[in-house]
Amino acid sequence: MPDASRPPESTDPSGSEAGEGRAAPFAQATPPASSTQHRAAAPTSVRVAVLTISDTRTPDTDTSGQYLLAELKAAGHTAVHYRVVRDDAVEIRSALTLLVRDATVVLSTGGTGLTGRDVTVPVVESMITKPIPGFGELFRMLSYQQVGGAAMLSRAVGGLCRGAAVFAMPGSLNAVQTAWEGILRDEIGHLAFEIGRHGQPGTGLSGTGQAGTGQVGGGQAGAAVAPAQASPAAPKPSAPMTPREEASPLPALPPSVPVPPVVASIPSAPTPPIVMPPVVMPPLLPPPLLRYSPPTSPSSPLPSSPPTPQPDPQDAEPQPFAPRAGPLSRLGRHKK
Repeated sequence: MPDASRPPESTDPSGSEAGEGRAAPFAQATPPASSTQHRAAAPTSVRVAVLTISDTRTPDTDTSGQYLLAELKAAGHTAVHYRVVRDDAVEIRSALTLLVRDATVVLSTGGTGLTGRDVTVPVVESMITKPIPGFGELFRMLSYQQVGGAAMLSRAVGGLCRGAAVFAMPGSLNAVQTAWEGILRDEIGHLAFEIGRHGQPGTGLSGTGQAGTGQVGGGQAGAAVAPAQASPAAPKPSAPMTPREEASPLPALPPSVPVPPVVASIPSAPTPPIVMPPVVMPPLLPPPLLRYSPPTSPSSPLPSSPPTPQPDPQDAEPQPFAPRAGPLSRLGRHKK
């Protein structure tokens, strides 16, 4: 007897139990009816721009960009632009601003890693007005099946920018193939249909595509989108008026009488003159006399009278020479 608390085990058409083994990398579930209808109404040709961001690649060595151009041509889409720019925030923003004007979808490769030169993701996120987080989530899920935990190093991002969808992918060829074959290839027409179905605010896109021309991304979307557009409903006829309503019209308003402007007049009292008291200036006095008194100190008193000038020795008269008594003369004097 089966256990009612456990869900029934489902099997695939081949007879093997569901969940055994790993599913195919790009296996997709059966879409609901609404998605099928939208895909049927989606344009078969979309205007796509390819942007490669790299410091080393050129149009000749850009394998990822050339792969996308070849896949777009094989799928019947129109590649309106293809550019290669450096890993510079200003150049990336300038290129994206130009590409979103002419393309419905912009595919960018390169600059989504963690190195110091990888600046694509901050620039794209600053320009996105309506994020598409599912793109990055699906891309990392598919990458995990191939490279394992290294998938977390990729910062692939997507979103709407000025009415165009921008998808930033890693620059390696394997990563671009994963994003194109697993996500974008089968949904790019559906994506263009959803962008132009109701228009985007502030972009000039009407409900029939770009600028109201009836085409989404340059494809033949006029016939596909036209069934989804409802014709403007005719105004409903008003109900007939009753005899009472016809006999009692609204009273006419009395004619408007112009109202003269009201000017407020306030009597003003005379302002008394302002009398300033006379200003009396004090008399000018001569400055006091200052006398100089030299400093005095107890250690060096100053003389009370000026010093007497001393005669110069050179000016004195010469005196006669008198020999001075020496020690011998004094000795002889004692002997006597």
